[in-house]
Formats: sequence, structure tokens, C-alpha cells
Amino acid sequence: MARRALKLASLAAAASGIYLYGHKFLDPNDFGVVRVGRAIATTAVITYDYLTSLRSVPYGSEEYDFLKSQVHLRSAERLRELCCANRGTFIKVGQHLGALDYLLPEEYTRTLKVLHNQAPQSTRQEIEQVIREDLGKEIKELFVSFEDTPLGAASLAQVHKAVLQDGRTVAVKIQHPKVQAQSSKDILLMEVLLLVVKQIFPDFEFMWLVEEAKKNLPLELDFLNEGRNAEKVAHMLKNFDFLKVPRIYWELSTRRVLLMEFMEGGQVNDRAYMERNGINVNEISRNLGKLYSEMIFVNGFVHCDPHPGNVLVKKCPASGKAHIILLDHGLYQVLSESFRMDYCHLWQALIKADMKRVQKYSRRLGAGDLYPLFACMLTARSWESVNRGIDRSPVSASEDVEIRSNAAAYLPQITQLLNNVPRQMLLLLKTNDLLRGIESALHTRASASSFLNMSRCCIRAVSTYQRSKSHSLYRRAQISLAEALSLWQINLYELFLWLKGSQLGNWVIALLSRMHHSMY
Repeated sequence: MARRALKLASLAAAASGIYLYGHKFLDPNDFGVVRVGRAIATTAVITYDYLTSLRSVPYGSEEYDFLKSQVHLRSAERLRELCCANRGTFIKVGQHLGALDYLLPEEYTRTLKVLHNQAPQSTRQEIEQVIREDLGKEIKELFVSFEDTPLGAASLAQVHKAVLQDGRTVAVKIQHPKVQAQSSKDILLMEVLLLVVKQIFPDFEFMWLVEEAKKNLPLELDFLNEGRNAEKVAHMLKNFDFLKVPRIYWELSTRRVLLMEFMEGGQVNDRAYMERNGINVNEISRNLGKLYSEMIFVNGFVHCDPHPGNVLVKKCPASGKAHIILLDHGLYQVLSESFRMDYCHLWQALIKADMKRVQKYSRRLGAGDLYPLFACMLTARSWESVNRGIDRSPVSASEDVEIRSNAAAYLPQITQLLNNVPRQMLLLLKTNDLLRGIESALHTRASASSFLNMSRCCIRAVSTYQRSKSHSLYRRAQISLAEALSLWQINLYELFLWLKGSQLGNWVIALLSRMHHSMY
């Protein structure tokens, strides 16, 4: 009798499981043992591949480099499959790795980039559940219309277009319901696995990735924090009339639901969209550089996720001006004053090709004897270009290939550097690489104007800091005069570059040349 009851109970449990799974109420990914087992298995396979595939091949040979590239590619694909299967935090970390174009082997970044387009989507039932739990009402009570298909889905949340009862069109950002519960366990799992891998490969230094995830994920999962960041950056950069940040509707926002003003446009890396809509590509690139120079060097409050889906462009029908729309304000880096000043001085030295100061400020930022590599990582230029001056010549295709190849060749040194530099530097490096990716897509990379804007911001930031530390009125006046002269020199040089590249400039040069020849 007991055996029969047990058999019936087992059959009932199995049938219930099949029914729940078939109707999407039950997901194997919800079980910790499935997620942990999948992560352990993937890590073991990748580790075994690296240990065995390169063991009998002479280091540094062509065969070694070819096989290493193949192992990188296989491992990146396995990692991508793991991220897609475990979703949530795994996709977030995978996206972070995919953004490090000039810091990781190309096989990894190219393979993991697709994770920006492969984020999971929550079902209508899950969305209704989150809204019901957080706002205490049903979707139909809050909205006249609510589009089922999300405008975009990311690793932690998805966004839907909706219309409120009063007629306002809004964007509703809703957190995936299971992410909050799974995130801390996923990070712990990653930490354990990375520690195990480090025991096998002592040069493997990726603990910085886990430390960053530990610090940043709780902030990104708090949508009220995101709303506060959006309002802060909008106020901070209010002098830039080309910048638009969606307004937050606080009365219908919680830690898991964020209601914003609806804004739309083309992605910032979509050159074809800009050309179709009469948007000046060079102007967009310049303005994006101005925004980030102001955030990094002057304010020390930096939007650290400028991938193309978070930066839109749109031409205003009324004024004809092109606007940059900045979305997703969950991840910001706050820079300390001392770090910001050292970073300003370092970039000034890099632009002027002042190698002594490059070494000095790179060391102050934790690079040690690896300061040449650090300079190359920051600028995504070869050491030869850094010595010559990064504003003297644009990046060539061969130099770009060289930089990407070096990312694989110097991986142990790069990971060592990432462990040594201040934590504030990590998100800046990721931000730099995302911005370079946008510039590459627009074919505007390494323009002289971007370095001039950086120089202006560095001069203003350093002068403001020096004035704040000076108690002498005469000294403050000296600092202000030196600042004005430096900015005037930059303006003059910018005018020279404009004349040099314009028809008027060519006409003046031709006239002067003709006058010179007629005199002799």
C-alpha cells in the first residue's frame, strides 16, 4: 500500500513538473543546482582545453599562436553559451567582458559582444507580477495602453512603451523578477570558480571582475538609485543644450519599476540613420566627447555604460539641432578628487607626449613598471604613437591590428595591471573602449577636436582644484590668468586647424604662396 502511494505521489509530482514546465511556470534555471552545475562544467571544460591543447607546442611559434587563437575562440563560445543559459548576472558580466576591446583577446570580445542582443525577456505574467507587487495595481488600472513587445531587453530588466491614464507616453523599465534573488549567489559562484582557476593558472588575475560586480550590481538593481543618477547628470550638464535625459516620474517608480519620459531616436553608432536624417556625424562625435570629458575630468561623475543602445541621437524638427539622448543611468563611477587630478595630469601628458610625466602619473595610478602598457591601454594606441604624440596622426588599420594582437600577447600583464590600478579606473577603461567602438563605427576616431576638448576640460579641472586649495587672492588670480591663456592657445590652435582644413584656409595659403613667389 505504502509502495503504491509512493508510486502515485511520484507520478503526480512528475506530471505536475511536466505541466508547469510546459506552461512556462517552471524554469530549470530557477534551480541553483542546475546553474551551479552548468557553470562548473563550463569552467572545467575551458580549463582542460587550455591545459591540454597548448601543452606540446613550442611557445611563441606560429603553430602555438594559431592554436591559442582557436582555444580562445572555443572558450569564448562556451562562455557565451553559459551566459545565455544562466542569464541575469552572467549576461551582465559577459557584456562587460565583451566591451573590453583593447584589453582582452579579440576572440573573446567579438564573441561576447552579441550578448547585448541576446538578453532574456520576461513574460507578460512576470511583468504583471512585478508591477502588482511594487505598485499595488494591475497594468490596466495604471495605463491606457501597454505594449507587450519590449522596446529593449537587457540582462537585468526590459523596457516597455505605455500611455498613462492622463495621456502621457512613458517608458516603463521593469526588472526581471528572478534577478534580485539570483545575483548574490551568482557572484559568489563566479568568485569561487575564478579562485579555483587561479590556482591552476597563477597568471590568471580576473578577481577584479568579481569585485566590480559585487560593488556595482546592487546599485544597478536599485532603480530609485538610477532615477537619482539621471536627475543629477541632467542638472550637472544642463549647459549642454544638445543633451536630453528622460524625466523620471517618481510617483510610479520603485526599486524594481522605473517610469520615465518616452524618448526615441537612432543608435549613436548608426551612421546610415544619421545620414538619412541629416545629422552631422562629426558633430555628434564631438558632442559625445564633450559630454564624457566634462563628466570625467570636471565633475568626476561618469555614466559608465555608453553602449549604442543607451545613447540615441535625434534631430529636433523645430530647431533642426541634433540631440544626444542618454539612457540607462544605473551604473555611474564617482571619482575621488585625488584620482581625478592624477588622471587629468596623465591625459595632459599623453596629449603633449611628455614621457616623464606619463611615467610619473601612471605610477601614481598604480601602473608601476608597466606604465608603457598602461598608456597603450588608455589610448588604444601603440607605444610608438604614444611617444610620437597621439594627436599627431590617426589610428591606421595596421596599428589597430597590432593593438588587438598585443591584447592577447600581454594578457597576463594586462590582468596584473587591472588588479593593481584603483577600482575607479576599471569602469573608466570599459567606458573608454565603448566610446572608441562608437567612434570607430562613425569613422571619427582620434580626431584632433576630441583631444582639444579633453585638454580644455583638464585645464579647467586642474585650475579649479588649484584655486580651491589656494588662500591667496593674488595666487588665485595667477591661476585664473594661466587658465585663460592656456584656453586661448587651444582656441587659437583650433582656429588654425579649421583654416587649414577649410576652403577659405586653402585660399589664404595659396594667396600667401603666390605673394611669396612674386616677391622673388
